[in-house]
Amino acid sequence: MNYLFSSPSLEDLIRLFKAWRFWVFGSLIGALLGAAVYFVAPPPYRARAVVNVDFNLEESFPGNDDRQDFYYLERETRKMVELALSDEVLTSLNVPMQDLRDGRLSLSQPAEAGWHFFADDENPQKAEELASAWANAFVEKAQAEIEAGNLNEFIKLEVTQSANLPKERSIPLSTYLLVGATGFLLLAVFFVLFLKPK
Repeated sequence: MNYLFSSPSLEDLIRLFKAWRFWVFGSLIGALLGAAVYFVAPPPYRARAVVNVDFNLEESFPGNDDRQDFYYLERETRKMVELALSDEVLTSLNVPMQDLRDGRLSLSQPAEAGWHFFADDENPQKAEELASAWANAFVEKAQAEIEAGNLNEFIKLEVTQSANLPKERSIPLSTYLLVGATGFLLLAVFFVLFLKPK
C-alpha cells in the first residue's frame, strides 16, 4: 500500500520506457475497442443547412464607429439566436418539442455570413429534412420579424443550402479511436507504475 503513495523514482521512468512494446500494443488494442464501440453503437447522423445572414452595417449605421457596430451586431445576433430556438419556429418542424430541446438541434457560432443549422437523427434522410426545415422556418420567421419592425430592416437572410445536404456521423470514427487508445494508455500507466512487480 505504501508503494502506491511513494515518490516516483528514476527506476519508475526506466520501467515506463522499457514497456514501449506494451504501449504500442495497448494503444492498438484501445483503438480497436474504440472502433468496435463505434460500429456496435454508432452516433447519430448529422446534417447541416446554411443560412446566409448579412447585417448590412454600412447601410444600417453609416456613421457608427467600431464599438457601436459591435454592440449592434451582438444585440441583433442575440435576438436572432433566440428566434431560431423559439417555440414558434421549433413547433413548425412537426417533431416533439422535448426531442428538439434534448440536443437534437444545434446552431453554429453565429455571426455575419453563414449560419449553420445542424440536426441529428439515426436516419440520415430525416436528419437532412429536419435541418432543412429548421433553416427555412427560421428565415420565414425572421422575415416576418423584419417586416414587423422587430429586427433591423437592412438585415438580409437567404437559405443557401437546404437540399442534398452533407450528412455525416455527429462524432467521427477518429474520435472513438483516439479516446480508445488514450483510455487504454492511461490504464496502462497505472498498471506499470502502481502495481509493484514481484
